[in-house]
Amino acid sequence: MRLCVYQPDIAPNLGAMIRLSACFGVPMDIIEPCGFPLSLKALRRSAMDYADIADLTRHDSWEIFQNTRPNGRLVLMTTKATDILWDFPFQDTDTIVMGRESAGVPEEVHASVDAHIKLPMYGAARSLNVAMSAGMAVSEALRQTR
Repeated sequence: MRLCVYQPDIAPNLGAMIRLSACFGVPMDIIEPCGFPLSLKALRRSAMDYADIADLTRHDSWEIFQNTRPNGRLVLMTTKATDILWDFPFQDTDTIVMGRESAGVPEEVHASVDAHIKLPMYGAARSLNVAMSAGMAVSEALRQTR
């Protein structure tokens, strides 16, 4: 299981996902560019000391990530999906892809993933915080594949 974050906009959200990655032992891919300067100092500020123990790989672009990633399915968390997180059968080689807070992912990324899943929202609610959604998705994926 892996977690992939596509061009994150908000450093504290990336920090929370790095902490998630470290605590659950799930390697994490960060697709750049980010909406903030991604330096060791910024990582330490947003992820505390968890950046030192997380298995992080930075990629300069989606194309480079695609050419170097491990085998397995890409599973995109998106509000545009019809499949629900809890009904999706995860595999232990899946990579869960999270989009930008401001814009999700571009159409080329949507078209290149293997599955699209979402969290069902109640009433007029549209979405949860990206880090919270990542935590729910990783937790469910690990529950299924443990």
